[in-house]
Amino acid sequence: MGNELDDFVNELQEQIYEETRNAYGELAFERWLHMRFMGSMENPDGYARVTGKCGDTMEIFLRFEDDRVKDASFLTDGCGSSAVCGSFAAEMAIGKTPDELIEITGDTILEKLGGLPKEEEHCAFLAGETLQEALSDYMIKKGNRKWSMTCDGKE
Repeated sequence: MGNELDDFVNELQEQIYEETRNAYGELAFERWLHMRFMGSMENPDGYARVTGKCGDTMEIFLRFEDDRVKDASFLTDGCGSSAVCGSFAAEMAIGKTPDELIEITGDTILEKLGGLPKEEEHCAFLAGETLQEALSDYMIKKGNRKWSMTCDGKE
């Protein structure tokens, strides 16, 4: 009986993996299996926490050195798609200057992933927005008043 149950579970797992791979693509599937850049960071230079319309919350942590992102990480209480998008947002941020970080948006995350199912695309936009808020936090802490005024729409 034990072998039959094990075989059933293994077959079911493979079916789930195959369906996930087909729906989300190989890149997102592999990142889901082997998550990177997940975790909090002590004393980040830039930090943001954003809750999306879907109810998922994402946090992004940035550490800068010589005005480039040296380290980045994320946390989310959301679904696998949110985790994959947060992971790619953190990865895409590493090595970038603030001016280069501005270019990382939900659209660029979706492009990097090769797309997501339509009902999951909002996860990329949540990751992009959270990254932009973390960048804004860094620039404000750095004392860039012009940045803060531009981000607030008051300039």
